[in-house]
Amino acid sequence: MNILEFFQGIYTFTLNEPEIVIGRLFLVALGILFIYLSYKKVLEALIMLPLGIGMIAVNAGLMVMEVGEYTEVGNLFVNPLVTNNVELLMEYLQIDFLQPIYTYTFSNGLIACLVFMGIGAITDIDILLARPGMSMFLAMFAELGTILTLPIAMGMGLLSNEAASIALVGGADGPMVLYGSLMMAKDLFVPITVVAYVYLGVCYAGYPFLARIIPRRMRETEMNWKTIPKVSAGAKFAFCIATFTLLAFLFPVATPLFASFFLGLAIKEAGITRFVEFLSGPLLYGATLFLGFTLGALLGVDIILDTVVLKLLVLGVIALTLSGLGGIIGGLIFRKISKEPFNPLLGIAAVSCVPTTAKVAQKCAIQVNKKAMILPFAMGPCVGGVITTAIITGVYISGLKFISG
Repeated sequence: MNILEFFQGIYTFTLNEPEIVIGRLFLVALGILFIYLSYKKVLEALIMLPLGIGMIAVNAGLMVMEVGEYTEVGNLFVNPLVTNNVELLMEYLQIDFLQPIYTYTFSNGLIACLVFMGIGAITDIDILLARPGMSMFLAMFAELGTILTLPIAMGMGLLSNEAASIALVGGADGPMVLYGSLMMAKDLFVPITVVAYVYLGVCYAGYPFLARIIPRRMRETEMNWKTIPKVSAGAKFAFCIATFTLLAFLFPVATPLFASFFLGLAIKEAGITRFVEFLSGPLLYGATLFLGFTLGALLGVDIILDTVVLKLLVLGVIALTLSGLGGIIGGLIFRKISKEPFNPLLGIAAVSCVPTTAKVAQKCAIQVNKKAMILPFAMGPCVGGVITTAIITGVYISGLKFISG
C-alpha cells in the first residue's frame, strides 16, 4: 500500500493530470490571496473571506470516494452536476455537507432572494426619491456593460441565453446574476455565478483605479446637504408597494427577486423593528456567509479548466469595466448640466452592488478631500441601479426568443 494513501489530499495529486495538479495549486494559492486581501480590507470580506476558504477546502481536500457504484476523485462539499440523477443526488445529500445548501437554496435561486430581502432591509431610498432624476440618470448610464456585453458575448460564440446571463455581471448585482443564470443558462450557472461573485468582490479594489479617470478637482467636490428635500416615511412606503406591483405586472418571471427586495424595503419603511433586525442581521449575514462559502466550494479545478470559463472571465471584466466607464460618463455629463455642486464619483455608485459601490465612491472622494462626504448621495444612484438591473434582467429573461431571432 502506498503510504501517501494515508494523506488523500496529497495522494490525489498522483492520480491527476499535470494541468489538474497545477490548477489545484493555483486555486489554493488564489484562495489564500483572497483571504489575505479580505483581511487587509482590500477586497469585500463578506464574500471573499468565506469564498477563499471554500476554494482552499475544495481544491486541497480532494480524496478517492465511493458513491453508489462509482469510484472517483471528489470532495465532501458539493457536487452541482448530480441534480438530474435522483438516486445519486440522494447519496450526495447524505455525504456532502454543503450539498443540501446548494440543492435547496442555490439551484432554485432561493439564496439570491434571501440576500435580496436582507439588502432591502438595509437600503436607504431617501436620496432616490429626493433626487429621482439624478439617481435614475446615472443608473441608466451605469448599465452600459449590461447592454453592450450581450452582443460582444454573442460575437464570441456564446448562445443568446448564455450571453444574456454573463452580460448581467455588468449590473454588479450578485443575486440578479445568480437568478438570471438559473433562468437562462442552467448549464453555465455554476461558472457564471462564480465568475460574477469573484469579480464583484474584486471590484471593491478595482474601481478606485477606474475612478482616477475623473480629474482630481472634480473628485474633491463637496455636495450641499441643505439642498436635499425631506421624504416622508409614508411616501417611501408607497413607493415600495407601487414599484413592486408595477414590476411584477411587467416582468412576472423575476417577481421572486422583486418581492424579496421590496419586502425587506417595505418592512424597513414600516418600522417593524423586529423584522428589520432579523432580515438585516441573521438572515442577510447568514445567507451571505453560506453564499460565499458554497461559491468557494464550487470553484474547483474542473471549473477553472473549462474552456468556456476563459470566455466568461474575459466577458466579466468587459461587463464591469464598461459599466464603471458608463457610470463615470454619466457622472461627468450630469456635472455639466447640474446647477449645484456635483461629484461625478456618484456615477461609480450607480453600478448597483449595494452598498459596495457607494462605499467605493465615498472612499475615492475622501482620499482627495476629507470633507467630501458623498455616501448618502451615492445611495440614490446605487439603489437606482438595483432597479434598472432588475428591469434588464426581466427584459432579458422574457425577451430571449426575440434576442435569438
